[in-house]
Amino acid sequence: MNRKYNKIEKKELLNRPSPMPEGTSHGRLVSITNETGCLDPVQLNRLEKSFRDWAESTSRLEVRLSRKRILLIFLLIRYTGAKLNEVLTLNPFQDIDYNRHLIVFGKQDTTHDRTPREVQLSEPLSLEIQAVLDDSAFQRSLGNLFRVDPSHVRRKFYERAAACGFPKRLGAPDLIRKSRAVEMLQDNMPLPVVQRIMGHSTPNLTSSFVSFSDEEIQQVARFFLEKESRRKTSARNTFFGKISSIQKGDIQTKVELITVGGDLITTLITNESLTRLGLQQGRLISAEIKAPLVVLQQTDEEPKSTAENRFHGIISRINRGRITTEFVVRIGDGTEICALVSSEIGRRLGLNEADPVWATFNSFSVVLHVD
Repeated sequence: MNRKYNKIEKKELLNRPSPMPEGTSHGRLVSITNETGCLDPVQLNRLEKSFRDWAESTSRLEVRLSRKRILLIFLLIRYTGAKLNEVLTLNPFQDIDYNRHLIVFGKQDTTHDRTPREVQLSEPLSLEIQAVLDDSAFQRSLGNLFRVDPSHVRRKFYERAAACGFPKRLGAPDLIRKSRAVEMLQDNMPLPVVQRIMGHSTPNLTSSFVSFSDEEIQQVARFFLEKESRRKTSARNTFFGKISSIQKGDIQTKVELITVGGDLITTLITNESLTRLGLQQGRLISAEIKAPLVVLQQTDEEPKSTAENRFHGIISRINRGRITTEFVVRIGDGTEICALVSSEIGRRLGLNEADPVWATFNSFSVVLHVD
């Protein structure tokens, strides 16, 4: 059975909540819809290409260096979800750890009484920034680091949005930041991790991190960022968390994994796999469930079944095909679970978007990965 280590109310990050049945411990759902007015990942990538092409489209060295600075500001907002003022107060030569691929926001800001915040970078982005900053000509052009007039930055952002054929407002730094948060949630990054990256802090989310250190939260973020940079899409249902218990039997071992969102996932593996993977309590690990092994049940009460893992959520989207139909269920922490059924069964279920549903799978369906 799916359980919560902490019964906490998960506040929405970007949109209004969707109702949950009484008695569930999953809190409120994060609803990601077109009503957010954000750029989708395709539009974000088009905007990024526009910035890159613009930065290289001049033969004048001083203009190219100036444009590269704007490009770096865009990339940092686009991939870290930072605020414009956080990026403009960065010292890129001191605030980025290229060995750990981390950036520290707020280190140089002495005007606010705020704790500096570490945000994980993907390795490709970290290496790209390092390569740009290693350019001696670029170093000389950064006499005042990233301290550019914010209104100038916004104008350039609006121009790039317009060049893509988007309304200018979609190029606003704050909207790009918001779009990044939506993108991370849609990529199944746990809601508490997204909130930590974005700098959101709510007291009732503190209990989500009781079992996770700052380094472990960074490792969770790194896992999802690396998956995003590799653009692997075959593993639709991937959870990342920490092993909370191991119960070894004569042939098989029961392993329980607690996610950052507080969900418990149960799996059964062979004792040989336990030894081969070197699993132990407290280790961070990912769990994958193939979409055809997820069973959907439309019932108000928690279903009575042999499936140890049961999650209540709301159908966020449906992709109907001639042979198979894909149902995507968004659960309490924003994680999406994909179920794949035959289109005939899909028609019989009569499910529609926004319908509440239970997504279940048994412990034998879970594959553990050590990264």
